Amino acid sequence: MTHVLRNRDFGLFLGGRFASVLAAQMQWVANGWYLYDLTGDPMTLGWAGLAAFVPIAVLTLPAGDLADRIDRRWILGVAHFIQAAAAALLLVLVALHTTVTWPFYGALVLSGSTRALAGPASKSLAPLLVPREQFAQSVAWATSAQQTAIIAGPALGGLIYLLGAPITFAACFVMALLAAIAMLAIRTRVVASKEGGTTALQRALAGLQYLRTQPIVLGAISLDLFAVLLGGVNALLPVFSRDILHVGPAGLGVLRSMFAVGAITTSLVLAQLPEERQPHAGRALFGGVAIFGVGAIVFALGGNFWIALIALATMGAADAMSVFVRATVVQLATPEDMRGRVSAIHVLFVGCTNELGEFRAGLFASLFGPVTAALAGGIGTLLIVGLWTRLFPSLRKVDRLSEVAPRS
Repeated sequence: MTHVLRNRDFGLFLGGRFASVLAAQMQWVANGWYLYDLTGDPMTLGWAGLAAFVPIAVLTLPAGDLADRIDRRWILGVAHFIQAAAAALLLVLVALHTTVTWPFYGALVLSGSTRALAGPASKSLAPLLVPREQFAQSVAWATSAQQTAIIAGPALGGLIYLLGAPITFAACFVMALLAAIAMLAIRTRVVASKEGGTTALQRALAGLQYLRTQPIVLGAISLDLFAVLLGGVNALLPVFSRDILHVGPAGLGVLRSMFAVGAITTSLVLAQLPEERQPHAGRALFGGVAIFGVGAIVFALGGNFWIALIALATMGAADAMSVFVRATVVQLATPEDMRGRVSAIHVLFVGCTNELGEFRAGLFASLFGPVTAALAGGIGTLLIVGLWTRLFPSLRKVDRLSEVAPRS
């Protein structure tokens, strides 16, 4: 069988995803540092997360319906053109030395719209680019590409930022355009839905109703929702890097990248493992989320740059393990004509909680301090793991991923 990386369409998909994530990560570092340096208020970072959260919350479910009814390549192309527009707006704002924050939040609304549109189409297109027996490996390679971009993006963004914020946002603009071109060049065309005579709301609700009948899918998605909502520390990195660790924008880029260092290391190992050496998937999922929570606690209490790096790398490795299992379970346990809508729910849960988690972290940091905010998140994540182990025993008992299939 041909190696998964030799598949033309999957290669384009991987390249487009890499360029998109690279641009998003560079933008995150530049925007986060600019806003916090401008205001000195951690709540500014919370509002930034909320600005990106709103379009994800509003648009993701309709985007899932579109992904089941419109060619997913075109949806991805449009989404990344919107991403380029957001980067262009930020470029103009910093070039004009804008000192008010609300226009930046407007650009982040555009960025959130990109994630809302691209998420369901990307997740539901990926399983169709490779044979079913190679899908778990393709998830690992896609995660590796994403985490490579997450490593390179913040570090590169932090270094370029030393030359000026406009240069960073110009680079983000170019990367987003490349992502759009790559997605439009994919030849695989899929419009999966066979439903007729129903409204968009009914079709979206059908995805939610299906999810209720699939406990392993519901458990996997909801576990990730609460882990990211409570345990994420990304919004706190500008505060830690400037006020606690004193490492500047370049150090902020390194901190942001270390999460991905752990993730890509784990993903590359998983990508090389044959299916017969991937047992106990459910336990691996719960274990990964638990280690993620422990990493957040160590990050909060470490008070040292090197300890912070190790903690973030550990969190990244644990997250990659849980992503590998969760993404495979969600796609293989969902029939093709429902994948767009179920993927939309997945993206909604994960995407919303990323931004809403940043808002939570910023709010807690402004009220109780950044250390308490990170510590509370780690403890909360461990409590969720314990509760979900009891609520979703069928998810914990999943053994080989290849055995996962939709339940009738």
